[in-house]
Amino acid sequence: MNRHFLILKITTFFLSLLFTAMPEAQAGESSPNTLTKQERADGWRLLFDGKSAGSWRQFGKDVAPASGWEVSQGWLIKRAGAKPGNIVSREEFSNFEFSWEWRMESGGNNGVKYFVDETRGNLGHEYQMLAKVEQKPSKSSTGGFYAVLAPADPPPVRFYPKINASRIRVEANKVTHWLNGRKILEYICGSEDVLSNVASSKFKKVAGFGEKLTARLMLTDHGSECSFRNLKIRELKADPK
Repeated sequence: MNRHFLILKITTFFLSLLFTAMPEAQAGESSPNTLTKQERADGWRLLFDGKSAGSWRQFGKDVAPASGWEVSQGWLIKRAGAKPGNIVSREEFSNFEFSWEWRMESGGNNGVKYFVDETRGNLGHEYQMLAKVEQKPSKSSTGGFYAVLAPADPPPVRFYPKINASRIRVEANKVTHWLNGRKILEYICGSEDVLSNVASSKFKKVAGFGEKLTARLMLTDHGSECSFRNLKIRELKADPK
């Protein structure tokens, strides 16, 4: 066999192994924990760069996430079996759009809270995250306003190792939840619908619950292992008069 041809075959073989081992990127997907030129132009910024969780701190403390929250291979991971507690954003937000990606093993439970005012404890409007099949949406379904409002349809959850994409938009009193490109919930803070559901929920004794706040975001610790990445936020214009 020609020596040069043999070298070419060996090189091709090892390159095929390399690209087989690489994770397949989804169409149109940018590198994790980075911003595209268009995202930067639209005002997006990262709350996690894949290397450090510096934009987050332990609830009630001015220190980095505790042991049990770990950065690994571009993911911010709440490890299973550990109880480090919830973490909150160092900044407060009023009108904003927050997007993130997440994945959990089947049966996992976690959530993202917003309107988190630490003076009233680990409370906030929670975007529920569950790794389970749901035939009928409920107030505890993925993408719903936990214990208050159910999503419109059964949530299109993807199961590990597949990745879910979620988004929350707060503009004036209007809040919208998305999951994997589908709008699944929309509500108005302080509306009769919201407050009547709060009155029949576990939050009925929490003053002002269901109304809008300028406050923090929270990544919760519900015991399960949960991985987060592409934590991105952009602040929107002030409330219209």
